[in-house]
Amino acid sequence: MNKKDILIGLGLALLVALVLSPFASSKPDGLERVAEDTGFLEKGEVQPILPSPIPDYTFPGSHNEKVATAVAGIAGTLVVFGLGYGLARLLKKS
Repeated sequence: MNKKDILIGLGLALLVALVLSPFASSKPDGLERVAEDTGFLEKGEVQPILPSPIPDYTFPGSHNEKVATAVAGIAGTLVVFGLGYGLARLLKKS
């Protein structure tokens, strides 16, 4: 796989994050819904050791929820790509 293919893949992933993330459902996922319905949701809500840099998939400081979600999607895509690319480069050397 050459660098052009990697950049095309990253570009497509960023496009998907930008375009589709604002349409993400605001409803809770399955596990959160079951916890809510059975009454143990509060037990799982503890103070995290490290605060989330993008809490609830919205970028802090933005007043437009759709834009904040899109920016969070792009930031998350770039972070995951960077970690994956760095790990691949590290493993390739050894």
